[in-house]
Amino acid sequence: MRLATHRPPGLVLTDHEFRVPLDHAAPDGESITVFAREVVATGKEVADLPWLVFFQGGPGGKSPRPEALGGWMNRATDDYRVLLLDQRGTGRSTPANRQTLARRGDAAAQADYLAHFRADSIIRDAEAIRKELLGPDTKWSILGQSYGGFCVLSYLSLAPGGVCEAMLAGGLPPVDRPADDVYRLTYQRVRDKNERYFARYPDDQPVAQAIVAYLESHAVTLPNGSPLTPRRFQTLGAMLGRKHGFEGLHYVLEEALVEGAEGETLSDTFLHAMMNATSFAGNPLYAVLHEAIYAQGEATRWAAERVRAEYPEFALRPGEPVLFTGEMIYPWMFEVDPALQPLQAAAELLAQREGWPRLYDADRLRANTVPCAAAIYYDDMYVERSFSLETAQTIRGCRVWLTNELEHDGIRSDGELVMGRLIDMVRGVR
Repeated sequence: MRLATHRPPGLVLTDHEFRVPLDHAAPDGESITVFAREVVATGKEVADLPWLVFFQGGPGGKSPRPEALGGWMNRATDDYRVLLLDQRGTGRSTPANRQTLARRGDAAAQADYLAHFRADSIIRDAEAIRKELLGPDTKWSILGQSYGGFCVLSYLSLAPGGVCEAMLAGGLPPVDRPADDVYRLTYQRVRDKNERYFARYPDDQPVAQAIVAYLESHAVTLPNGSPLTPRRFQTLGAMLGRKHGFEGLHYVLEEALVEGAEGETLSDTFLHAMMNATSFAGNPLYAVLHEAIYAQGEATRWAAERVRAEYPEFALRPGEPVLFTGEMIYPWMFEVDPALQPLQAAAELLAQREGWPRLYDADRLRANTVPCAAAIYYDDMYVERSFSLETAQTIRGCRVWLTNELEHDGIRSDGELVMGRLIDMVRGVR
């Protein structure tokens, strides 16, 4: 269904809404809504342009909300009619959060429902949309950033016949490795980022230790009433994998401590920053499904929590250096975050769930005929570089740009550069 059209500077945006099965294996059963926004440059509304569908990072991330022509879309709209997909459960698609999931019933019913929100279902949504919007015989190009690249790899595995070009930016996942393998190397990358961060800002280490000591001896609550604990503070390290993440973390810490009536305390500025950085109210699916994106048959059983025990340097001990963690999801997060607390039991069931469908088909990837290009970031803290290179070798004909000039958010921070390079690569220009 075509909805409204809007015209911000340099763009024409047309809203679309589609009905798709919750379970594509049961097409006559329950259905949900998937929202997508069509984007073209002003003056190209009626041009005969090929389509490019964008898969956002996450899981649980809604598509970008364009305000004006710029970034990667500036380059993309030179050549394409872009479709920004709100992946199922996000944005204006049928939402999946603590409020809507409460209507599903008990934790088991919620977990069964959420099991349909991984990349395999997202790709089948996209295929249904392609056939409705373009017709069954018209292919489109696909672009994935971060977790969106995981979706692209699922597309090449499950439905390559709908694709004429595939581009990935910082999002080539391992094909046949369990979550434990992923986190073993991810902790090493996070440790490396910590070393580089504290080399740049050595005075932040005593500040971090002072904050941990304060939290150990005081009951601190954030503005939303949830507790701030030392390990929750430690998760600020998720910022370190972005282009300007070092500076972002430094500026949070530099305003953390103030002198109050009873001595040194944590500032309101810092507490608000902590709430914004550590609440999953805006993307609960990120927490609920984060480890499930690696599950292909086996249960993940809170892999990040288990593997962390192999890296004692991340333990918080009085008087010892503080190392921040990354984007790992831990079971205790469902105890402290109001947006996640009602989903704790369902998340536990998903962590123990066996028999997940496979997301990737290695044989089909080895026989791939779709032109494919991938940007792999050498220092990527979120998606392990060595596994990405391993996967790239699995995809027949995949062209790779390996660079240490960009971080994981390259398509956001240097979008025109990344988009232009991927287009050139997928077309064989370079």
